[in-house]
Amino acid sequence: MDGQTDAAESSQTVSYPFEAPPARGQTLEVVSGVHWIRMPLPYALDHINLWAIEDGDAWTIVDTGTCTENNAQVWREVFANSGDKRPISRILVTHMHPDHVGMAGWLGRKFNARLWMTRLEYLSCRVMVSDTGREAPPEGVAFYQQAGWGDAALETYRLRFGNFGKHIHALPESFRRIADQEIIRIGGHDWRVIVGRGHSPEHACLYCESLGVLISGDQVLPRISSNVSVYPTEPDANPMQEWLDSLARIQREVPDDVLVLPSHNEPFRGLHARLDRLAGGQVKALRRLKNALAEPKRAVDVFGALFARTITEQDVALLSMATGEALACLNYWMALGEVKRECVNGVNWYSNRA
Repeated sequence: MDGQTDAAESSQTVSYPFEAPPARGQTLEVVSGVHWIRMPLPYALDHINLWAIEDGDAWTIVDTGTCTENNAQVWREVFANSGDKRPISRILVTHMHPDHVGMAGWLGRKFNARLWMTRLEYLSCRVMVSDTGREAPPEGVAFYQQAGWGDAALETYRLRFGNFGKHIHALPESFRRIADQEIIRIGGHDWRVIVGRGHSPEHACLYCESLGVLISGDQVLPRISSNVSVYPTEPDANPMQEWLDSLARIQREVPDDVLVLPSHNEPFRGLHARLDRLAGGQVKALRRLKNALAEPKRAVDVFGALFARTITEQDVALLSMATGEALACLNYWMALGEVKRECVNGVNWYSNRA
């Protein structure tokens, strides 16, 4: 899950070339023409890394932070402290989550800059933002009830529903679609789009061979694992298989010696070792889950097999992420025909096939 530290991460295989992140309102050049900005987040995971790429007489920005007045002020500080009067001409967003796309509309309107996203990320974001102010749909309540949530957690879900759009500035009504394997010319260098899936529908990573850099977004993180979840809108999805396939694809297409620029934690080297650890750790968790299904269990009963931290109904934000990821793991095994599901009195029970 996002924010869950990978305790097995080895400093011998993954290295961090920068002593510290840039201070608030400052930038740090990580390779020629690529600058690191760190933006605060109002969550347990308290920061996101953004990237400003010199693009001739302008700037291309990759990801934007959540839409808060504090972050608007941080952006103003970045503009004031940089001393660079070039405008932002293009806003490239890796995926639809509020910490990535939240300020895109604000920046776009300020600089008359176009938003660049993959189609599924843009459209999915528009759909989820449209839920703001709506009542929780019966399908959503039933989804979490089937997973084993109690009445108090379900009531909190009803009260919290529609919050997604509250940290996203109004998106532009049009966008420039980017696509897998597309080459985008930025600042005299070619950047290739590599789409990953699982964490979000059509997540765009950016690989620049000439600079030896991969902007990995949330697809590859050095110290924590990405949340890979099933949601009420597509309860039979198999995002865990998509995520594992995406990790394998990145390892095939991107060399090990790149500098990886992730959305959280610090830039690092040792891409292939990190990919091996992420995939290997997930496979071990899937095996633990399989062993736990010798007797029928609900989704909420398998947290201990999957996660190191304790999950309680009092923290519904964490409970929803854990439930979504547990269901992603259960759906993975169901897609392989190894696990069966039976609904009893509105609750789903999972067990190994004989």
